[in-house]
Amino acid sequence: QKQLVESGGGLVQPGGSLRLSCAAPGFTKNGYTIAWFRQAPGQEREGVACINWSVSSTYYADSVKGRFAISSDDSKNTVYLQMNALEPEDTAVYYCAATLRMLNLWSFCEQSGRYDYWGQGTQVTVSS
Repeated sequence: QKQLVESGGGLVQPGGSLRLSCAAPGFTKNGYTIAWFRQAPGQEREGVACINWSVSSTYYADSVKGRFAISSDDSKNTVYLQMNALEPEDTAVYYCAATLRMLNLWSFCEQSGRYDYWGQGTQVTVSS
């Protein structure tokens, strides 16, 4: 059974770091793209980062480039989102999503409608 389970959210001060995990049992590395999205209250869901799991190509939203890094541990079927230099504007519920498409452009990755599987989300709050 394919499911995505996020963890690692919490409360952090501005400038701090968090690492989110997306456990993906039932998925294999070949052929999938895994992405992180976020949704703040009153705002639309937006793409943050994605990884073409087969070739390990990564893509990012401009707002997080240089601060966030997406990676995978194939032995654990887990995708991570390392978030550094966090800002209050990063406060949101973070979701991981998966699609059986090998997306290779950010303009494709950021479209939530391309994803078939979603996790339940994990809250990230950046506040002093």
